[in-house]
Amino acid sequence: MNIDQIQDFLLWCTLINFGVLLWWAAFFIFAHDLVYRLHTRFFVMSRERFDAIHYAGMAFYKLTVLVFNLVPLLALLIVT
Repeated sequence: MNIDQIQDFLLWCTLINFGVLLWWAAFFIFAHDLVYRLHTRFFVMSRERFDAIHYAGMAFYKLTVLVFNLVPLLALLIVT
């Protein structure tokens, strides 16, 4: 693989991962009650705990996408 292919790969990884994050956030915002009812069939939890878990999960996911996809992409773009 050359540098251009790695840059393209990291760009697509970043875009796809942010798309997944936006999909998750959209479901959380617009179908909150549906998602909550689905999860509480399997796990007993309050709405506040459910919201905190999803908010923390989205924050962790976003940080990992930034650290493992976007930062290496920007580093390669700066170097080349």
